[in-house]
Amino acid sequence: MHMPKAAKHVWNIISTALVVLVVLFAVVLLGVRLFGIRVYSILSGSMEPEYPVGALIYVKEIDPSEVEVGDVITYVLPNETPATHRVVRIDAENRHFYTKGDANEAEDGAPVYFENLIGTPVFKLPYLGYAAHYIQHPPGMYIALAAGAVLLIAVFLPDLFKKRKRKSGTLPAEDGDTKQG
Repeated sequence: MHMPKAAKHVWNIISTALVVLVVLFAVVLLGVRLFGIRVYSILSGSMEPEYPVGALIYVKEIDPSEVEVGDVITYVLPNETPATHRVVRIDAENRHFYTKGDANEAEDGAPVYFENLIGTPVFKLPYLGYAAHYIQHPPGMYIALAAGAVLLIAVFLPDLFKKRKRKSGTLPAEDGDTKQG
């Protein structure tokens, strides 16, 4: 069965667009690490409206001495969970930050040790955090890997069949191709 030229053209456009989207998404999530930026998903409403639930934030490492009251920082909680809140006080002598979520009434209960500082958010993308969080954990990770494999197969499979058919002599040679007989 031979694919009509118009359908082949449409398929090429769709498959190219899908590959470009996948590559862009990979750069958005992973490529920024080359520049020392880490990506996190906002999973709670404690920093709304500035950082809404589902946003993807890009965090650049910063020295604790550069942090000032009013800055937003991302840090690691004692249970290894990252959090992002605003600095309301700094205790430089004991090397602590005191933080509060913008949407929270009260200051956070425990101080943030300077050693737990990851950095400060420099950029955000709304809604992409949902997708990033989903594909970083099972079953989303497995679905993303399977979708990537299917995409690769879908992009390259037609060419493989074409070469196999041409070798067996069931397809005419294309311009520039030579057919051994």
